[in-house]
Amino acid sequence: MTHYILAIDQGTTSSRAILFDEKGTRVGQSQQEFPQIFPNDGWVEHDPEDIWSSTLSVCQSVLKDTGIDAQAIATIGITNQRETTILWDIDTGKPVYNAIVWQDRRTSGFCQTLSEQGLSEKVQEKTGLLIDPYFSATKIRWILDNVDGAREKAQAGRLAFGTVDSFLLWRLTNGQSHKTDATNAARTMAFNIHTQEWDDELIELLGIGDVLFPEVMDCSADFGVIDASWLGAAIPVNGVAGDQQAALVGQACFAPGMVKSTYGTGCFMILNTGDKAIRSEHKLLTTVGYRLNGKVTYALEGSIFVAGAAIQWLRDGLKLFADAKETQSLAKQALNDDSVYLVPAFTGLGAPYWDPDARGAMIGLTRDTSVADIVSAGLRSVCYQTKDLVGAMAQDGATFSSLRVDGGMVINDVMVQFLSDLLEITVERPCVTETTALGAAFLAGLQVGLYQSLDEVEALWKADKCFEPTMAEGTGDKLYLGWQKAVDRVRTRA
Repeated sequence: MTHYILAIDQGTTSSRAILFDEKGTRVGQSQQEFPQIFPNDGWVEHDPEDIWSSTLSVCQSVLKDTGIDAQAIATIGITNQRETTILWDIDTGKPVYNAIVWQDRRTSGFCQTLSEQGLSEKVQEKTGLLIDPYFSATKIRWILDNVDGAREKAQAGRLAFGTVDSFLLWRLTNGQSHKTDATNAARTMAFNIHTQEWDDELIELLGIGDVLFPEVMDCSADFGVIDASWLGAAIPVNGVAGDQQAALVGQACFAPGMVKSTYGTGCFMILNTGDKAIRSEHKLLTTVGYRLNGKVTYALEGSIFVAGAAIQWLRDGLKLFADAKETQSLAKQALNDDSVYLVPAFTGLGAPYWDPDARGAMIGLTRDTSVADIVSAGLRSVCYQTKDLVGAMAQDGATFSSLRVDGGMVINDVMVQFLSDLLEITVERPCVTETTALGAAFLAGLQVGLYQSLDEVEALWKADKCFEPTMAEGTGDKLYLGWQKAVDRVRTRA
């Protein structure tokens, strides 16, 4: 009998459900985009009901489309957009405010105050993170301070906090499970990555101690059982990880020194550092790669806020093309692409700059700049930002000769080839590029015995194509220097 794993991949711009068999082969997929809400400059929100309804819809659709009965699903894995923050009433299950998305910058003033109070060292030492609006804790504080009745509900013990995984678990189990995993907890700025516990001191300092925090589990664990009414069977949830850590698992980067970069809405590069939590001196994040059987594997991470979102903006905002698939042919047509730079700092700059007040710019335009040139600049901006991260990791002592890439953008051969040329290393693209969902499936499968070990999971990873550098020597350095000059023109902080 074939056992299936249902992976829920709740992302920033869409929700997906992918059905895998035990070999990690995709059997079926359903995807649904949902609205983005931009109430003010630098603010990004989602309606939690959109997150929930789209997630439930794609899960039901993939079963209907494949004709596979819910009884045949052995387990469910969940992977999710990280740091996005939801507070909900435990009596009604209703959120008290929209989800504040990881990209949101509204708490930059509060973060600046925390830094001025001298808390940066304490926060980095305990959490591995920098003080930044990116993370969940200051978003919790904002909701408590700005939503009528929220603080009072919290003080009455009626307000739960969760990242998207926790909110979905609560809904799927009809309020029976309030849990998260160590990777999502590690992105809140309220979790001590060394003790692997919520940090009471930080929670008190941040003024968020009244909300109900979820129980923190291993990435492979018993998270609860979904109510049979949702999909037609009571199915256990046995794997949870934030999307980037799930991709680390899906890319089988299990040995220290292995590195992957995921190109979705944002871009996130994670380097496995084994059992050592290496503190970055170059504005990278120290985080949890995954936690299995109580053992933590740590990682260094560089976060780019806008990658695929830049292409989405060129499509939906500027209407330069109708479908992202057109970007490959457009990039091949570009003639003036050596002089045009797009710095997509729409919600600030992430690593290694950490400038929440920077804003985007397009530089080097001339009268003969074409749509193709602008599209090429958008694709290249993702590669330049990746080189920023590689440079920071190298300064922290990392060395690697290859990079595993995944995410929706890497089906574009032109972009991946330019990435290899710019970094001057081999870039490996796997057969399954949506490795966030695959990683969640592997984690769930490990817990229920479909896989006996990480070695067994690693054996399932296969390369689709390897890209080798072909650019003339010195060309990449020249192009990257132009990028650095463009970035300097939008930065507000040294």
